Amino acid sequence: MNKKKNIIHPYIPNSVPEIKTKMLEEIGVEDIETLYEDIPEILRFKDEMNLPNPFLSEIELKKHVEQILAKNQTCQENLSFLGGDCWQHYVPAICDEINQRSEFLTAYAGEPYEDHGRFQSLFEYASMMGELLNMDVVNVPTYDWGQAASTSLRMAARITGRTEALVAESISPDRLLIIKNYCKPIIKIQLVKYNEKTGKLDLDDLKTKISSNTAAIYFENPSYHGCIEDQGKIISDIAHEYGALSLVGVDPISLGILIPPNNYGADIVCGDIQGLGMHMQYGGGHAGFIATRDEEKYVMEYPSRLFGITTTAVEGEHGFGDVTYDRTSFHDRIEGKEFIGTAAALWGITAGVYLALVGPQGMQELGKLIVQRSQYAMKKLSEIDGLNIPFNETSHFKEFVIDFSTSGKTTKEINKSLLKKGIFGGKDISSEFPELGNCAVYCVTETHTKEDIDRLVQAVIDCLKEEEIK
Repeated sequence: MNKKKNIIHPYIPNSVPEIKTKMLEEIGVEDIETLYEDIPEILRFKDEMNLPNPFLSEIELKKHVEQILAKNQTCQENLSFLGGDCWQHYVPAICDEINQRSEFLTAYAGEPYEDHGRFQSLFEYASMMGELLNMDVVNVPTYDWGQAASTSLRMAARITGRTEALVAESISPDRLLIIKNYCKPIIKIQLVKYNEKTGKLDLDDLKTKISSNTAAIYFENPSYHGCIEDQGKIISDIAHEYGALSLVGVDPISLGILIPPNNYGADIVCGDIQGLGMHMQYGGGHAGFIATRDEEKYVMEYPSRLFGITTTAVEGEHGFGDVTYDRTSFHDRIEGKEFIGTAAALWGITAGVYLALVGPQGMQELGKLIVQRSQYAMKKLSEIDGLNIPFNETSHFKEFVIDFSTSGKTTKEINKSLLKKGIFGGKDISSEFPELGNCAVYCVTETHTKEDIDRLVQAVIDCLKEEEIK
């Protein structure tokens, strides 16, 4: 009879009994249960975890993981038009070359004894982002747009001393969930409707809901549906009239051709830098930014790190370091504005490389190219019988909605058929925005050629002619 071999799990650090014993001795604890005494008994898992047997050799483990990864279908072998906040942009090779250098990859957070230029790199990133956004202060990146938007609202509440915020209903449902979770119970979130014909913020609904207890109005430009919000100045004026702040979420790629939110009255600007040199990474290539004017009331409410430049004792030499570090949770875990972890500073360095490489003219050319190609895609798709483009009288950037309601096929059926042809269709938002019908958000960037778009159009036509997909 084969006896079950007692294996010390190789994937769990410090699991060797002798090492555990030494660690407990070092901290003066006899039993590991002592470390968990603050956790109520009802919450503790008492049984053995049902873990699969580990692979004990590197070659076996590598082969196993590769077999799992091989099940993925990626944008390398498929043509992707997926929209919804994770975009396929071209990533210059130098972005990967720089962010994989050990001095950045291993020292992007924490406090290494030798900085290896990390502080300066993040200062340069913040400076270039500030120029793009026409803002003075930009933080070291936080986790993603969702946290950046949530923190912006928390900042607004602390600045104004108010407890309510208005948020445009046309934002990403996932981001809205993050906002509600992050702000509860400190800030009450109330949604403002969007115009069903234009996709823009409903100003009448905004005027009805804003009050003297409103800390901020948050809207996005472009919106989750790709609509360009040209009422920014009016919205900001309404906010300021009631003593509230104007908060705008923005895709920085769009600022090559659109004026920055600060120019139409935004007090705090936030967004995601995923498009600035980051691969989609199965949804993991995100990093949020927050930007404001260089005013004490804003700067002192940032919970995240800010890097500045100063002179040193050596003439002509400059140093880079934290600005007002004591306001962060890194300095004080208890009294910090909000808790911030290591976040996504490595992506800030990457975005800095991207912005330095592309430059102002390159951003403008990129923006024009995206608009031209996305407009071409909208035009060709709108010519297909059974397809409608909601908000088609409004200008769009990069993303747009397609309604399949009168096509005789659901978005799920269309996407399933497209996948068989090697195409990722748009993100199905039929359940997220049921009022729009049977819809999907499509995305067109600089990575899509005319031939790619024509291939999509023909594939959709073919899908509509097929019998119902079981």
